[in-house]
Amino acid sequence: MELLLTKSDHKILSMLSDGKRILQVHAEPEQTKEDKISVGDIYVGKVRNVVKNINAAFVEFAKGQMGYLSLADKVVPLHTAGGRGDDRVLIGDEIIVQVKREALKTKPPALSGAIDITGRYVVLTIGKKGCNISKKIRDKAVRSRLLEILGEYEDAGYLLIARTNSAGVAEETLREEIEALLKRYEKITQQGIYRQPFQCLEQAPPAYLADIRDGYAEQIERIVTDDEQLYTQAETYLKEYSPQEQDKLVHWDLKDGKLDAVYNVTRTIEHALMPKVWLKSGAYLVIQPTEALISIDVNTGKAVSKKKDVQKTFAKINLEAAREIAAQMRLRNLSGIILVDFIDLEDKEDQKKLMECLRQEVRKDPIQTTVVDMTKLGLVEITRKKGRKSLYEQIKEIEAQQAERQGE
Repeated sequence: MELLLTKSDHKILSMLSDGKRILQVHAEPEQTKEDKISVGDIYVGKVRNVVKNINAAFVEFAKGQMGYLSLADKVVPLHTAGGRGDDRVLIGDEIIVQVKREALKTKPPALSGAIDITGRYVVLTIGKKGCNISKKIRDKAVRSRLLEILGEYEDAGYLLIARTNSAGVAEETLREEIEALLKRYEKITQQGIYRQPFQCLEQAPPAYLADIRDGYAEQIERIVTDDEQLYTQAETYLKEYSPQEQDKLVHWDLKDGKLDAVYNVTRTIEHALMPKVWLKSGAYLVIQPTEALISIDVNTGKAVSKKKDVQKTFAKINLEAAREIAAQMRLRNLSGIILVDFIDLEDKEDQKKLMECLRQEVRKDPIQTTVVDMTKLGLVEITRKKGRKSLYEQIKEIEAQQAERQGE
């Protein structure tokens, strides 16, 4: 695996490639505003309204920026100095919150009082207790070892989550990171309780640096960039947060050709913004985001066969489509509720094989993705955890910002 960092049309692109194709793309503006709000940012907010019938509060966390704080998880946010000592959240309260999800269409950013301090191997969550292991770590011996290490910190009143990266990491490395995360938390809280509302206590790293942090350490063989500035920033980040990964950073040599051309970057993104995806068999997918959900339709297209083989052909197309749908969800960063209309299969065994194939493919996705079931109408329900905006929304937002700057 390779993590690619490059600039293109006023965008910074971070992409994961397996050498054959680009698996995922994140895009962000080349020139970001200092007041840009990102997932992971921590603020001192002021509660403007509490709506009991939806069990939520609306918090102004940045000047003029309202966020949605669910009270259903019963996490008590940390109040600033002078705040009450009980577990209520009332209008006028000044509390420390973290952005958990970007604003999506008409929905404001989602906030939480449970503050996540994220490392490469461990996530430290304030406001909850216990220890958890990534579901993607399935080896029982590894899970047991990690639980034993994290369990030593359980009495301190934190929730520690071992990330997928932690599976093959030395115990000493894990302990060093946990101690570093605790120091970051202490700094945030010690300063935060005396800060005024709307101040940012800690900014999340840019998306391309977060991808370095979040990438699977044992899978990423190289971090490649063709831009001098990105190389310097990545080098600085690795020195501070992941020195053992520094030797993976490579400055792309133009003698090997342009990075864009070698990895087919521009064409991949262009295709990822189109609703139609052609399959090798001649069939195709139509991907249509709507306000409530994302629909994916599987069509036979040019993939025709003799009438007696029609069900066999349909089963083959559906399996090919399942693999491509899993890839497209990750590439396009589709999230929320996804409904797939596969070609109807009469054989129950073919349906079973299709569902198993789809479940196996989505397990490769680092984002939590669940294949729910097939409905009576033959539609397959999938849910994918929301976080960053879709690739389409990322690109269009950057283009809109650029157009706005040119019009000024």
